[in-house]
Amino acid sequence: MSQDINVLALVKGSERYVFLYDDSSRAETLRTLGRYASNPELSFTWYDAAVLSQKIRQENKKFSPESRFDLPLPSDMDEFC
Repeated sequence: MSQDINVLALVKGSERYVFLYDDSSRAETLRTLGRYASNPELSFTWYDAAVLSQKIRQENKKFSPESRFDLPLPSDMDEFC
């Protein structure tokens, strides 16, 4: 069984920020973005962290179900009446 690795990259001038993470390390990657943004020695900003974290969350939504529960819709109830 292969495990997918996600790649997220940001290029700022001559600097390159590349993040590799799998599904189980998504939360740690989000925390890393915050640590980088709070480091004054890096050009990585809170805006950069916000944009990249949004991309991580959007990628996660692509592969996760819309709802935690598979409840019938009101229109589905017509089948049972």
